[in-house]
Amino acid sequence: MLIIVIVILILYLLLIGSFTFGFDKVKSVALEDIKAKIDFSIVIPFRNEASHLPDLLHSILELNYTKHKFEILFIDDNSEDESVKLIRSKLSKTQIDFTILTNDQYSNSPKKDAITKAISQSKYDWIVTTDADCKLPKYWLDAFDYFIQKNDTKFIVAPVTYYQTNSFLKRFQLLDFLSLQGVSIGGFGINKPILCNGANLAYTKTLFSKLNGFEGNSHISSGDDIFLLQKVIEKYPSQIQYLKNENAIVKTAPQPNLKNLISQRVRWAAKTSSYNSLFGKLTGIIVFLMNGFLVCSPLLVLANFISLKILMYVFVIKFSIDFLLLFKTARFFNQDAYLASFFFSSFIYPLFSVYVVFISVFRGYKWKDRAYSK
Repeated sequence: MLIIVIVILILYLLLIGSFTFGFDKVKSVALEDIKAKIDFSIVIPFRNEASHLPDLLHSILELNYTKHKFEILFIDDNSEDESVKLIRSKLSKTQIDFTILTNDQYSNSPKKDAITKAISQSKYDWIVTTDADCKLPKYWLDAFDYFIQKNDTKFIVAPVTYYQTNSFLKRFQLLDFLSLQGVSIGGFGINKPILCNGANLAYTKTLFSKLNGFEGNSHISSGDDIFLLQKVIEKYPSQIQYLKNENAIVKTAPQPNLKNLISQRVRWAAKTSSYNSLFGKLTGIIVFLMNGFLVCSPLLVLANFISLKILMYVFVIKFSIDFLLLFKTARFFNQDAYLASFFFSSFIYPLFSVYVVFISVFRGYKWKDRAYSK
């Protein structure tokens, strides 16, 4: 048993260590004041987001980018609240070029259907996607414009984090999310990108068309971002880049309660079995084995399969390598202050992650008032 534990620990150290090394390999982009050149079509699907839309709409009005160089396509996915009314009342008397479309659901993934419809009706070649529960930074489009002008790229992954972290549950989500962002950035640094987030993603309509959009994974309810990334990696790997700049950080809202959090994470985990990335699957397996061992460790100690001393060594080593990656990530996002919650979170996370994995394997989930089967 000790040999198995050592092997898992070594694999985990090598994995997280490689992401930590890769994080520093992705250089931060320093923006310069240049003339705006790129026209953008911003795509925002929404369903019953009246509580979040005021923050999003306010941030849209605060965007620094030249107003005539971008449009916004909102796609209403059968909202039953005041979402549409809110958008119209806030933007109608402004210079913002916006359109509200009605989603036509024809697959098992309403969000992919919404994005596909918006892209088909967009004016410009560069598509930028975000979510209705987000806040956009003032120089968001300026950062994309500068990056596109200075780099040969057709697919850009950009940073996302949480705001409104005023409870332990929300800080727990933030630390978990920051770890995913660290893996996302670190993956680019070692030329093994495996994660991205549709809340802050940009790509050309031409590329989307060449890849036949979401064809091949539209039966999977989530993954509008990850599966598109995998398609690009397979056919145009040199066209993918990460925009590491604090002016490009989109902020999104954490889940308000544990039930919603579990549903969200189960939704994320449910698509992993369909990943094409061998490295992505290997990453998931190693992380699961490490957390699974920690969950089972009290029983293993009681059964004398391992000693308490060995368990403490494993926990301290895992804690240290996790903290190193998380520290680098939190510092980039200017959220170092929340690291104080990491110690307690590190005890909860193995239980939480293993539970989510098991739930995602054996049953479906509910999201946006819709039930999805496994």
